[in-house]
Amino acid sequence: MTGHRNDVGPVLVVGFVGVTLAAIGAFQPDRSVVYVEEPDVVRKRHVHEQIEGAAFVRGLIEWEYHLPGTADAFYLAHRDLRPSAVIPAIEYATPFAARLAERYGLPGAGLGAAQILRDKALLRQVSAAAGIANPASVPVTGPDDLRAFLRGRAGPVVLKPANRQASVGTRVVHDPADVDTAWADCLVQDEGIFVPDRPIGLSMLAEEYVEGPEYSVEMLVRGGGALFVNVTGKQLFPGPHPVEMAHTVPADIPEELAALLGARTRRVIDAVGFRDGVVHCEWIVAADGVPYLVECAGRLAGGGILDTIQLAYPVELLRSYYAVMKGEELPGELPRRPKGGAAVRFLAAAPGRVTAVHGVEEARQVDGVFLVAVTAAPGDRFTGLRHSWDRAGIVMATADSAAEALRRAETAAGMVRIDIEGEA
Repeated sequence: MTGHRNDVGPVLVVGFVGVTLAAIGAFQPDRSVVYVEEPDVVRKRHVHEQIEGAAFVRGLIEWEYHLPGTADAFYLAHRDLRPSAVIPAIEYATPFAARLAERYGLPGAGLGAAQILRDKALLRQVSAAAGIANPASVPVTGPDDLRAFLRGRAGPVVLKPANRQASVGTRVVHDPADVDTAWADCLVQDEGIFVPDRPIGLSMLAEEYVEGPEYSVEMLVRGGGALFVNVTGKQLFPGPHPVEMAHTVPADIPEELAALLGARTRRVIDAVGFRDGVVHCEWIVAADGVPYLVECAGRLAGGGILDTIQLAYPVELLRSYYAVMKGEELPGELPRRPKGGAAVRFLAAAPGRVTAVHGVEEARQVDGVFLVAVTAAPGDRFTGLRHSWDRAGIVMATADSAAEALRRAETAAGMVRIDIEGEA
């Protein structure tokens, strides 16, 4: 990047997330953000067209940041950029952003922490050493390894990648007779327009299935200490693929459990040495009340969780996150308790070709509903609900409580009908 410079260097946002454009534009000044994105993704997602007209965007640098060593190469090529912050916007950007922050002398997760959080097998090893409960987990390289892990276990197992996002390539396996089919199913890990065209290395885990309600903890961290903590309740769609169906903020749980989940998340960030940023830690609470770590990401939660947090408390969490990464004072005091509730309910479509979508405007009229977005359009083809990218839309609602917000979101979701024509 050459030419125009502000007195304060730009914020580098690694990974493009289109739905956050308006939210970032609400507090970032004109020409203050430079996006860094993979060339293939820029092309496939038409990123240049999406950022055109966004006043806060100064530019876009195309860079293959998924690859090892590319953060140092970026720094050497752009020493004069002198950014004010480096922010990972997506899961795959976290190691690059952490290393780049180190090179520029800025707040960040730290490369070591980012690498552990990006590798689910490493995270199991490190967090277990810190006394955190983890499901039994082993690397597997083929169906025989999976069969051996399943053999002799009373319950099902989970087959999942150690290095992917959005539940891609994840499946619950109940029966040894299903192993070959499950293995072939989980090897389909194409994320389409969201990843570069070059392949991502295969790294698979077989894990003990822990039964119980699921939660996530969203925590804003500065210098290894928690500034803000939220617990989100989760529901999954039925079926072999653990795809999230609903999120509620705050989780409708006793204060003691919320405190325990927060404390366990603090132990995770201490174990990996996470310094500055946001973590999104997922947990399953077993029947005996013990939280088992599912995974932990060193970036903002997706799936509408950020929006529901900001509405339920309310809190300027995104702006506060940017302030932490810039090393600035927070824009205001962060609340400890929410004042209301908010919820997300996702939509799903049956396999086949979409012929029509009905009920969207009616759904938008439900009290408390502030978003109904259906991504399915006539002509689209769905192959079933295998991961988060297969969801067909989203509904968001607010209310005085999380339970009422979820009821409103479910009511609105029930009004949307996606007509499907089955295909051979």
